[in-house]
Amino acid sequence: MPLARVDDKAAGATSVRTVARSLENGDILVIGRNVDETGEIFRVVGTAFALGLLPAFCLWLLAGAWLSVRAQRRVEEVNLRVQRIIAGDLHERLPHRKVDEPFSRLAAIVNGMLDELETTINALAGVGNDIAHDLRTPLTRARLTLERGRTNAATLEQLQEVADKAIAGIDQSLTIVTALLRLAEIENSRRSSAFGNVALDEMLREVCDMYEPIAEDKQIALSVDTSDKLYVHGDRDLLLEAVANLVDNAIKFTPESGAVRLELLRGEGETIVRVTDTGPGISDQEQEAVLRRFYRSDKIRNTPGVGLGLNLVSAIVKLHGFRLIIHSGPGGRVEIICPDEQVVGT
Repeated sequence: MPLARVDDKAAGATSVRTVARSLENGDILVIGRNVDETGEIFRVVGTAFALGLLPAFCLWLLAGAWLSVRAQRRVEEVNLRVQRIIAGDLHERLPHRKVDEPFSRLAAIVNGMLDELETTINALAGVGNDIAHDLRTPLTRARLTLERGRTNAATLEQLQEVADKAIAGIDQSLTIVTALLRLAEIENSRRSSAFGNVALDEMLREVCDMYEPIAEDKQIALSVDTSDKLYVHGDRDLLLEAVANLVDNAIKFTPESGAVRLELLRGEGETIVRVTDTGPGISDQEQEAVLRRFYRSDKIRNTPGVGLGLNLVSAIVKLHGFRLIIHSGPGGRVEIICPDEQVVGT
């Protein structure tokens, strides 16, 4: 077979790629392939890539600049509002949209923190006045009693009576101070070293034994129902104090010949400590107010107390990760809900 040679460029127009191979019989096989189409594809793709890269790069620059300006404006607005908050405007909040983006989620969290902070500061703003008012009354009464006794008392018995009244007023003031210190201790506590398994049935029976003489003096039937033996993880002394405060309130505000009942129940994934009475109960409007410090309803203004009992109970319940539920309506019913997997301070 004669050897035919084909140039790579025939007539200067067509590009051909050739391959020659020697056969066994001595002939030479030459194969040629036109590569113009492949080269044209490469040129078209390269040109398109070059022409598309520049607009895309410009678009990226514009998008980046727009996002940068937008983020800078949001940061400036946040800085402005934070400065207002620092200046004392507690009603100010960070801007956020109801979209699922990191900045909006962060702003929503910060706004929630500011809501809680505003509530706490507003509550603390009135605590000083409340403390001054509640301490001034017994101290003023004690001072007037001593002053009148010094002027008018003529016998030893009269002086002793004056001293007893003054001591009672001072004791009331000390009760307020002690309760406030106890609240601060509980609210600032983050330790769980005293936490352990607490047998609620035994604790409720102990509270019932403590208050049974007081209930009998007022002709109130005090009973406890602890058919189940249930445990929770917590501080026994604090939980005993919380339940005792609830029972004390129930006996205090229940009329004579009434009834107070302690119950230990098992709910779905939770244990319930319930205290019920046949007293006037708590109205819907007072459900949140009764948890404030020094709150005293007009209808119980003449009843002994300083208005810190339920606030103390609420602090203990919160420390343990439990829930305090106050039911409204005639007859008082307060429940401490203890979830099986409660969150406690560490």
